Amino acid sequence: MARRVFFSFHYQRDVRRIVQVRNSWVVRAKGEAQPFYDAAEFEEAKKRAGGIEKWIEDQMKGTSVTVVLFGAETYDRPWVRHEIKRSYELDKGLLAIDIHKVKDPQRGADVQGRNPLEYWQVEKGGRKVPFSSLYKTYDWVGDDGYNNVSSWIESAAKAAGY
Repeated sequence: MARRVFFSFHYQRDVRRIVQVRNSWVVRAKGEAQPFYDAAEFEEAKKRAGGIEKWIEDQMKGTSVTVVLFGAETYDRPWVRHEIKRSYELDKGLLAIDIHKVKDPQRGADVQGRNPLEYWQVEKGGRKVPFSSLYKTYDWVGDDGYNNVSSWIESAAKAAGY
């Protein structure tokens, strides 16, 4: 079944890694991805009424899963944090994929970053539980994302009731 997916990531640092990951999935019949945006569209969103927050809401409409593609600096990105929080509030399927080993054509592999799902937590049974314990995290290279991303997304969607 085709899934509409919202991808959350740090554009400036990881865009060339993101393109490789997204293109490996989009070209397959198993998935349908949200349109890829470029930095200019993101900058334009800042100027419009409602700004980036409204733009994110519009991009998330009709999606069932949010895939957080994270690299070295993604953890500290405020809009990535916002997208994770909104995905949780909207009961979307959620998963994270570490992309630091994906080779940027100009810079090669990167250093590993902290999982952005660790930032948010919920209270369960009187204790704080990070999202990273509630949702799955994969390594694009180590877990063969090229061949497995569709099943990861499908599992996240089913876990969320889609």
